[in-house]
Amino acid sequence: MAEKNDRRQKGFTLWFTGLPCSGKSAVADKVADILRSRGMRVERLDGDIVRQDLTRDLGFSRKDRDENIRRVTFVAKLLTRNGVAVLTSFISPYREVRTRSRQEIGDFIEVYAKCSLDECMRRDVKGMYKKALAGRSRSLRVFPTLTRSPRIPRFCWKQTRRRSRRASAMS
Repeated sequence: MAEKNDRRQKGFTLWFTGLPCSGKSAVADKVADILRSRGMRVERLDGDIVRQDLTRDLGFSRKDRDENIRRVTFVAKLLTRNGVAVLTSFISPYREVRTRSRQEIGDFIEVYAKCSLDECMRRDVKGMYKKALAGRSRSLRVFPTLTRSPRIPRFCWKQTRRRSRRASAMS
């Protein structure tokens, strides 16, 4: 019976974007669990994980960031057209690159994690923000760009310290 449902499932991509430590991955993981519990085929493409294998040869220059998203877009497009729910979580700071991804994938829903810079910095267990502010991190060179929200996200959720705790406790 599950196989029958799989064949009828329409693929789509939920593209979670936002500042580092804004909760993109945590919320995408929770949504993926919910979709799987409903019998859907789901794949997660997360920035930290993808950079360990698929894009490990790339750095954080503008050119490398664009290539990172181009590769992820290609994978998401293949999965989407084969009936898989794809949940990505990437900073993806450049609007024009997200627009290209939307156009290429087709069934693309942008989800913006709106979280204050102060809260993101508080959550930062890797120390990325501290290094960036001290000029020692190349991964957050686009720091000023990251604070601009997408123009047309399909969904936007605002996170605060209280809400993020509640969201992580959801079942």
